[in-house]
Amino acid sequence: MSHKVFCQFLWLKIKKEFGNANIPRTVRFPEPLFEKLNRAAGRNGVSFNLLVLQCCKYALENMEEAPEEN
Repeated sequence: MSHKVFCQFLWLKIKKEFGNANIPRTVRFPEPLFEKLNRAAGRNGVSFNLLVLQCCKYALENMEEAPEEN
């Protein structure tokens, strides 16, 4: 099963591919961002953790590499 989430100008297809996510980390979010992510997760029937993992994966796959400095 997958869901689509609208994340400010793009659609992100949420996949349940992170069932083996087992490395705990502490991440601090600014309150407005946390609230937006929490609402998006709730509206789409996925966990907050799954949404954050999928957003991170999307960002890494779509970010441009920084030019190397000499």
